[in-house]
Amino acid sequence: MRLTIRSTAAGAAVLLALMAAPALAQVQTITPPAVAGARPVTVEKIKVHSVSIEGNLEGESADRDVIVYLPPDYAQNPKKRYPVVYALHGYSISNEMWTQEIKTPQTVEGAFAQGVPGMIVVLPNSRTLHNGSMYSSSVTTGDFENFIAHDLVAYIDAHYRTIPNRMSRGLAGHSMGGYGTIRIGMKHPEVFGALYAMSPCCLSAREAPPPAMAAALEAVKTPEDATRLDFFARATFAAAAAWSPDPKKPPLYLDLPTNNGVADPSVLARWAANAPLSMLDQYVFNLRQYQAIAIDVGDQDGLRTDAEALHRRMDDFGVKNGFELYSGTHTSAVADRFQNHLLPFFGKVLSFQ
Repeated sequence: MRLTIRSTAAGAAVLLALMAAPALAQVQTITPPAVAGARPVTVEKIKVHSVSIEGNLEGESADRDVIVYLPPDYAQNPKKRYPVVYALHGYSISNEMWTQEIKTPQTVEGAFAQGVPGMIVVLPNSRTLHNGSMYSSSVTTGDFENFIAHDLVAYIDAHYRTIPNRMSRGLAGHSMGGYGTIRIGMKHPEVFGALYAMSPCCLSAREAPPPAMAAALEAVKTPEDATRLDFFARATFAAAAAWSPDPKKPPLYLDLPTNNGVADPSVLARWAANAPLSMLDQYVFNLRQYQAIAIDVGDQDGLRTDAEALHRRMDDFGVKNGFELYSGTHTSAVADRFQNHLLPFFGKVLSFQ
C-alpha cells in the first residue's frame, strides 16, 4: 500500500539515549535554515511486509510502516537509477516521530539543493511493545535485523529504481538506530557499502539495574504492566526482549537481568554478546569491507565515551573510520548533522554508477 504526500508527519519527538550513563533527555532540535531554491522531494508512506518478523511471540506486526523520500528528479527521469540510504530511528519513537527531529523532508531537500547528488532515503519503523526492537534478532520481538538487511532492502529494490548493489547502499541511524547501524553493519557487509552511526547507544556491556528498578521489573506480570513503567525500566524490557528472549516464559517471553534482586550472570553474558564493543573482534574482516564508516556524537552527550572507544578500537584493528565530536547534546544538532554531514557523506562515498 502506498500513499504519496508532501508534508512531514505530525507528532512530538521524544528521544533518549537507551540505558546510557548519564542519559540525556532532549526533545529540542535546531532546524537548519531553509536552503533557497531547494526543490521538493516526493514523500511516500508505504507498508512493507517482513517475513523475518512473522510469528514473533510478542505479537509485533510484520507489516511495517516505512517512509520513502524520492529525489526531485525521480519522476522526470524514468530510466535513472539511484543509490539508497536507509536511516534508522532511535528508542521510544517511531519513524514518523523521527521526522520531526531530523526535520525531514526539509533537510533532505536542503542537502540536495547544496549539491548532494540525488538518492532515495528510507526511514523504516522499528518501534515495538517495549518502544524499541534494538534492530536485533529475537524470537520474542521478531528478526528486525533481517527486516532491515533483507526484507526492506529487497522490497525497495523491487519497487523503486535503485542501484541494487551494496556499493550504492548506505546504512545510518541515531542512538538506538546508531546501534542498529553498527550491529547490522558488522553482520551484513554483503548488503551495505557505507555506514554512518550518529550518537550510537548500547555499545558496551550493561550491568544489572539498581535494586529499586530490579524490583519494579520483576513485579511486572503482563505486557500491560510493562507499559506503565518509567522510561528506563521500559528500556530494560526492550533490551531483555531483544537480547535475552525466552520462549518458555509467557506472556513476556524474556529473561530479566536479575532474579529476586540478584544479578543473573547468564543473562548479562547474553546482553554482553550483543554489545558492539564486545562483538568487534569477531567482525573486523566484515568491517574492513566497507567503503567508508563514520561516527559522530555531541560533546555534551553521555554516549561520547563509548562512541570514542568504538572509534579507537576500530582504528586499532585497522578498520578505516572517521570520528567527529561536535558541539551539542544527544539530539540538539541531529537535523543539522543529517542535512550537512550525513547525506553529504553518502553523496561522496556511495556509487552512483
